[in-house]
Amino acid sequence: MESLTFRHTTKTPLAGAKPLAITGVVASGNLEVLLERVLPPNACEVAVETPIGGYGDVWEAVVADFVARAQPGGLRISINDGGARPDTVSLRLLQGARLMEG
Repeated sequence: MESLTFRHTTKTPLAGAKPLAITGVVASGNLEVLLERVLPPNACEVAVETPIGGYGDVWEAVVADFVARAQPGGLRISINDGGARPDTVSLRLLQGARLMEG
């Protein structure tokens, strides 16, 4: 297992007031994403647990792209990876942000 943590500063907090959301199912060979509104409004933290090591730079790029697109200020995001591809990770992160806005 590899554990990665990425911290970002955002320009704005994520819209909405929903306290948490979950997307994906790790047992499907995909990934599970838990989003919690627990950080200051300009902070975002993404923690990744993955069985596949050596892809930290890919995770970093995917998370940075998500933060730039969604501005998920105030969120702590926990990802339990089951071997998902980068495009699936992006999709689940954006789905989670949309759920939090609803």
